[in-house]
Amino acid sequence: MQANKFNGTGVAIVTPFNANGSVDYTSLTKLVEYLIKNKVEYIVALGTTGESVTLSKEEKALVVKHIVKTVKKRVAVVVGIGGNNTAEIVGSMKSFDFKGIDAILSVSPYYNKPSQAGIYEHYKAIAKAAPLPIILYNVPGRTNSNISAETTLKLAKDFKNIIAVKEASGNFEQIMKIIKYKPKDFLVISGDDLVTLPLIASGADGVISVVANAFPKDFSEMVRLALAGKMKEARKLHYGLTDITNALFADGNPGGVKAVLEMLGICKATVRLALLNINKTIHQSL
Repeated sequence: MQANKFNGTGVAIVTPFNANGSVDYTSLTKLVEYLIKNKVEYIVALGTTGESVTLSKEEKALVVKHIVKTVKKRVAVVVGIGGNNTAEIVGSMKSFDFKGIDAILSVSPYYNKPSQAGIYEHYKAIAKAAPLPIILYNVPGRTNSNISAETTLKLAKDFKNIIAVKEASGNFEQIMKIIKYKPKDFLVISGDDLVTLPLIASGADGVISVVANAFPKDFSEMVRLALAGKMKEARKLHYGLTDITNALFADGNPGGVKAVLEMLGICKATVRLALLNINKTIHQSL
């Protein structure tokens, strides 16, 4: 699949749970249909927002299979496969069922705090093993480690199957350096809903969004307008979503967006430990 298929809005889809904590596949179907109906460009499964770290290997496989079956190739599907054990990630790709998947989103190693050279070698090993295009994921607030602009650019230039970076560093200088010096077809994707508009204005290609789980129509339209250079119209939608976006993250993700999805009748607000449902004060503000 061409990299430009990931222009626009991807949604880091939540994993709905029943009250007893089991995966709620009926609600997962409902959510996928809601997102497609409201014109998002692609869906990202098994991300942070999908509580992937709390899913068993068997649950991960079933969730992905269910999403692919429901999507029916109407939009692209990206799957999150990453971690801090390089050999384990490479090994898992040999047995993972990639049928119906268009790309892999792979988070930078967390906790063990590798050097830039270590990050490069990590992704080099993944790039050599991956059967699909790779989207790098830089989120220092969760990994406690940053992928520098230089490392991202070297990976982009050295490996044809590394097609994009989801940038959630919040470092505009770093992100603009990547945009300025990247290969022509390499995509820079916002990993932060609130700064998506200014990043697109700087040359970014879209977003992988949390907020778009609940507000797919307005958020994806904002992104399309911004990409088309219609900034006045895009700003109106952007500022219509800023307050609710702040509220959704005020007591943790995905607790906030799941609370709104419950209000919309799409799925329960249930999350798995160590996460908790959002507090009453935040809930009342939604």
